[in-house]
Amino acid sequence: MHNKSLTLNCLIVLTTVVIFTVLHLSKEFFAPVVSALLLGVVLTPLSDLWERWRVPAALAALMSVVLALSSIFLLLLVIEPYITDTINKAPIIWFELRETIETLKNALRGLEEVSEDVAAAFEPTAGNATTAPVDLPSVTDALLYAPQFAAQVMIFTGTLYFFLMVQNSIYSWVGTKFERFGEEELRYAGNQVARYVLTITAINFAFGVAVGIAMQLLGMPSPMLWAFLAFTLNFVLYLGPITIISALLVTGIVVFDGPASFAPAAIYLAMNATESQFVTPTLIGRSLSVNPLLVFLSLVFWLWLWGPIGGVIAIPLLIWSLAVFRGLTHQAISSGTPGRLYPSFSAGAAS
Repeated sequence: MHNKSLTLNCLIVLTTVVIFTVLHLSKEFFAPVVSALLLGVVLTPLSDLWERWRVPAALAALMSVVLALSSIFLLLLVIEPYITDTINKAPIIWFELRETIETLKNALRGLEEVSEDVAAAFEPTAGNATTAPVDLPSVTDALLYAPQFAAQVMIFTGTLYFFLMVQNSIYSWVGTKFERFGEEELRYAGNQVARYVLTITAINFAFGVAVGIAMQLLGMPSPMLWAFLAFTLNFVLYLGPITIISALLVTGIVVFDGPASFAPAAIYLAMNATESQFVTPTLIGRSLSVNPLLVFLSLVFWLWLWGPIGGVIAIPLLIWSLAVFRGLTHQAISSGTPGRLYPSFSAGAAS
């Protein structure tokens, strides 16, 4: 009996390793598929609305896909001029940053060796003092990547459309094939994920607007771009805010002089701390509580597996998995609001 149990456990471990190895090696296919399935789960309330209005399944799925893709395209269209302007100003930013580092090097003569290493990292190419020291993607690179990107968009769109069209049939089929796992559990998990994502989206949107207003009052360049970055990167817990703080620190050093250089990063840090410790825990509620350790490990794992896409889907996928587990066992296995430092004391309690 002991040998049989050990063999079974080893088989489970090996199967898990093989599955995630395949997911990692085939991320060009599985990343858009899993992303589309999660988005389809998030759009469940919209699908239920179409069903109540007696819209045919094919038409309802098409309308949901068009609304989702149109929202993404409109957001990119609004922010594109600011991104383009920032890219065009990149050489100037690098040059001014190099001047700042030269000033720091002169002020820290006792650390000449370290200072020279830092300055060398920002040294412009020979013959042009305003050229960025990093190689930006060329038009050729973009053309070579375009077919792969188009294929991933097609996979994402197709998966999302057909999942929305047959979602109810999938739930019913699962309910008839499995005794302990059926339509009720799937709908419960889907509602949990939809609630979390929609609430977090609303919070991040308001947070992005607040950051944009703050950057405008400070006189930072492209406040709309900072608002967009605050909105999007806040979905990637921990790493997103750290990235913005680093960018604000560098930009503040370039734009302002003296202690004011640290003001943008300090103000963003205070705003993010307020949002993460007070606003989000209050609006998310206890029913979506997740242990911060699980959040961190899930985030790191999916970032390693699929990069930025993995960082976006990590928390919704964790919420879905925990909701399915709770629906199957009627037990909660974690506590604490997603991505926050202080866990709640009543794990799995209904809000």
